Amino acid sequence: MADDAAADYVKGTELICDPEELRTLFLFEKLDDEQLAWLCRDGRVEHFEPGPVYREGDPATCFYVLMDGEVVLTKMSAGEEIELVRTDHRGSYAGAWTAYMGDKAEQNYTGSFSVTKPSKFFVLDAGTFARMMQDWFPMALHLLEGVFFGNRNANEIIGQRERLLALGSLSAGLTHELNNPAAAAVRATSSLRERVAGMRHKLKMMAHGKFDPSSLEALVQLQEEAATQVAKAPTLTTLEAADREDELGDWLADHGIANGWDLAPNFVQAGFDIDWLEKVAATLEGNDSGVFEGAIRWLNYTVETELLMNEIADSTTRISSLVHAAKQYSQMDRAPFQVVDIHELLDSTLVMLARKIGDGIEIVKDYDRGLPQLPCYAAELNQVWTNLIDNAVAAMAGRGTLTVRTYHENDCAAVEICDTGPGVPDELRHRIFEPFFTTKPVGEGTGLGLDISFRIVVNKHGGDIRVESVPGDTRFIVRLPLNRQQDEGDTTEGQAAQTNPGGQ
Repeated sequence: MADDAAADYVKGTELICDPEELRTLFLFEKLDDEQLAWLCRDGRVEHFEPGPVYREGDPATCFYVLMDGEVVLTKMSAGEEIELVRTDHRGSYAGAWTAYMGDKAEQNYTGSFSVTKPSKFFVLDAGTFARMMQDWFPMALHLLEGVFFGNRNANEIIGQRERLLALGSLSAGLTHELNNPAAAAVRATSSLRERVAGMRHKLKMMAHGKFDPSSLEALVQLQEEAATQVAKAPTLTTLEAADREDELGDWLADHGIANGWDLAPNFVQAGFDIDWLEKVAATLEGNDSGVFEGAIRWLNYTVETELLMNEIADSTTRISSLVHAAKQYSQMDRAPFQVVDIHELLDSTLVMLARKIGDGIEIVKDYDRGLPQLPCYAAELNQVWTNLIDNAVAAMAGRGTLTVRTYHENDCAAVEICDTGPGVPDELRHRIFEPFFTTKPVGEGTGLGLDISFRIVVNKHGGDIRVESVPGDTRFIVRLPLNRQQDEGDTTEGQAAQTNPGGQ
């Protein structure tokens, strides 16, 4: 285009429409003379100076086809304007290209459209474009509607199936996690019943022994000390525990306690040593050996009952924690949109996925505890964390380090899910958020996990999600606005884009 002609461009200036020039655009090259004449009669050619053509969110009133110049498509994400497309390709189109669906589809511009230099467009009003499609291409119109709604329905069905599969996997993991502490509590309760019965039996035997009142009172005091000591017993290494058991077993054998080796592990676990046993012996000095052995076994029952009650308490606490994590994860009985501590969401997801993560993967939490609370759809964000963590675990094949990091970035809360797997190849990185694209073997992935995550983060929360990857360090980074309002983020998943620069 000549420079002197470009100088005459005025934004929105209408020019003469030449049917033969329209024929050179790929969208119109197969049209006949009558159709091209109709386009020129009902459409128009306009010149635009550099600047905006339309803004994201405005009603989609026009369909634009680039005849000359350069266009840029941008979209708001987490308060920033992100450039999606920049092209000077003749025939690139944008705007109300789904107008032919009427009220079946959202009719707002889903991005902002601008020109970087004087540019010329063929323009059709949305209503005119819709009538053209309906009159000229009725079969194509039905095909396009079928593709549009078919893909959307397929996305919803398969997305729902993926959520159900994930729920099934999480439920199986949660059942397994609950079963372990529940079974431990049942076993400990049964053992506790036996130990209490044994204590009653020993107490009866001791009542017939030759205890003077002061010795009996001192023994009761030792029992209280034993119960207290169990709660603050030190943690020993396996080697340290074995050495102490040998020492206590020898001491008990030297003092005539039959099968003293069976008692030693309980005393060691409770944190007792030879000095404490010497104290017991001194308390009962002057009583016969039968009384002394009965007292030792009675104190052993005390230690065992305390250890068993601790095991029951730990098991029931674990069950309570798992139930709390499950409620936190599902957001049961909570409003869909709420202000939450994002770390609670991450922690509950890690608990729910603990069995899938396994023992071969080290979990590192690098949390910024000063991060403000986040307004969000909490249950849906938990689905994002589930998808990202599940992918990270799969990438590491059961061995590696999973790092969950949070930090404050501008007006956003940032969350990184990092793994030490082989990384995402450069040639695949731009495709990983596409629906149905997966690198997993056939039958192991639907290819919708990252697509669903993208829609939740971007469409629902106005945030963004990206990936940075090199071998041994892959990071999915999610940024979520800290000042998001409910009505701003409540968009419909599966909504089709209405802008397609360069579409062919």
